[in-house]
Amino acid sequence: MESSIQTHQTILIVDDDEAVLSLVGGILVQADFRVLSASSPAAALNLSNDSREEINLLLSDVDMPEMSGPDLGQELKKARPNMHVMLMSGGSNGSLLVLNYGWAFIQKPFLPVKLVQMIRNVLGSPDRSQPGGQGFDSRIDRENTGGKT
Repeated sequence: MESSIQTHQTILIVDDDEAVLSLVGGILVQADFRVLSASSPAAALNLSNDSREEINLLLSDVDMPEMSGPDLGQELKKARPNMHVMLMSGGSNGSLLVLNYGWAFIQKPFLPVKLVQMIRNVLGSPDRSQPGGQGFDSRIDRENTGGKT
């Protein structure tokens, strides 16, 4: 199934683990996205403030030292209300933090194809206020439910 999402949309990736940042950035560049990377919430805020281009999606780690991914998403959406938010975590408590916000979530580690598929689904969501809800939650096995949540 071909995606109707246009390529070259911009994704801001934020993760305090440089290896994850590099790996995820490479996956998304190969999938034809424009990628901005930040290794901290402060760097992400600076990047957003300094950039005039549209940022279509924030893909942030949930648990970071300075500020949580959900808090970063809320802060960035003040200036960029049309930006979608998707969060990722390798920790066991990451998904609990995300539940309060309802944003899209993917559990680390993930397959590159699953990451790209979820991002395209989120970007195609008409609800830019984005609670992504359970339809964009990697903890739900959509294949076993016929694609229904």
